[in-house]
Amino acid sequence: MDSHAPCPSDTDAVVPDFFDATPTSLWLEDYSQLRALFETWRAEGVTDLRAFLQQSPARLSECAACIRVLRVNPSTLSLYGATSFDELVAHLGDVLRDDMTDAFALELDQMWQGNPSFQSQTVNYSLDGRRLDILLKGVFLPDHEFPWDRVLLAIDDITALEDARRRLTASEQYARGIFEQAPVSLWVEDFSAIRQLLDSVREQGIVNFRTFTDVHPEFVSRCMSEIRVLDVNRYTLYLYNSPDKRDLLRRLPEVMRDEMRPHFREQLLDLWDGRLFQQREVVNHTLDGTPLNIHMQFSVLPGYEKDWSMVLLALTDITARKKAENYLEYLGTHDVLTKLKNRSFYVDEIKRLERKGPFPVTVIVIDLNNLKEINDTQGHTIGDAVLQRAGEVLLKASDQNVQAARIGGDEFALLMPGIDEHNGAVMLDSIRKLVDMNNQFYTGPRLSLSLGIATCRTGNMLSDALRRADMAMYDNKREFYESNGHNRRR
Repeated sequence: MDSHAPCPSDTDAVVPDFFDATPTSLWLEDYSQLRALFETWRAEGVTDLRAFLQQSPARLSECAACIRVLRVNPSTLSLYGATSFDELVAHLGDVLRDDMTDAFALELDQMWQGNPSFQSQTVNYSLDGRRLDILLKGVFLPDHEFPWDRVLLAIDDITALEDARRRLTASEQYARGIFEQAPVSLWVEDFSAIRQLLDSVREQGIVNFRTFTDVHPEFVSRCMSEIRVLDVNRYTLYLYNSPDKRDLLRRLPEVMRDEMRPHFREQLLDLWDGRLFQQREVVNHTLDGTPLNIHMQFSVLPGYEKDWSMVLLALTDITARKKAENYLEYLGTHDVLTKLKNRSFYVDEIKRLERKGPFPVTVIVIDLNNLKEINDTQGHTIGDAVLQRAGEVLLKASDQNVQAARIGGDEFALLMPGIDEHNGAVMLDSIRKLVDMNNQFYTGPRLSLSLGIATCRTGNMLSDALRRADMAMYDNKREFYESNGHNRRR
């Protein structure tokens, strides 16, 4: 349908009685000149009308000029805001604008193909400029199929429907934009299979789910394998160092390794108890193997509480924070220079050993020889280097059960729970050998340690053992200075 001059002389054409009473916009038009134009083009060898029209947009205007509006009903005048047929036709150029070019080409092509009817969805405008989304349906009236001189058009106003669709599309685009651009890792997952597995366990009469997973750890693994990832956002690909979503989803076992299993078990326990919103810290890995400390927020989306088929996971990378926390914790228990435990840890560990053991407990008290002389003659930088070498020796001698600590400027101690006198003597000999090896490796001042050792059998004797080890260390130090001809107090 397009603009053309009215033909009042044709308005006496026979039309159904319901034409004026129909609440839908109806147009009666004459397409006979358009049919003649089509015949001319066919005779010239045109076979593909769409391609032919695209070659010259002026041909669409030529087609539109062939169409004559014969009559419209009152519903049409009301829809377009016209007071009369003449006013409407006089302003058809304002009603039918460029927005409908593609739709008009589609209508023409349907008629070119010989269809007895045609339809399109397009845009018109009322006379006051209001946009109208319309659904147009046209049909050749009976006995007028050949000349096309009577064509009935029905126009439905679908503006409200299209406005709703546009609002929905805009809302979806907005939500999608937030999802994709969010500066946290977002995962949309389907947990419906996990819901079914948990329900099947309940049906077996299981009440204590924690005990059940203790006995059947394979159930946790099975649930983990049933997670179906539906989508991830752009930041997720960046965080996990993945080139695209397909590669990430294919390599999920590399992301969720064994460290994830105990966290996932706790997640299952919460789901068993009906907690559909959860927060916890977990460990993942990037695709290049780098560990990621993650704060995970899990929530079943509204409307999916029954089957858990849509859940959202928001993952925040807290690796830097965890490193900072670990470093602060390290500083609280370690001496930065020597990398040994510090005096604060040493005091707390003594209290713990006095309460819990295990006994016997052997202690070695150590003092670095000649540190003051080194500092005075060669500088504190060299002195610090010697302290670091002492730390290397004691770290090498230590293991998971032996705690080495720097308890003063040049004073150290080894706490050895579960170690008796014999094994304590072995440790003492090992330290002396490590000192000899260290001196062979380093140039500069020789590393020399004075050592004292003692063992206790019960907690109330630990302070006495420390005193005896300290006295033994001073005896060893006195022997060192006497044998080297030095007066330590000079």
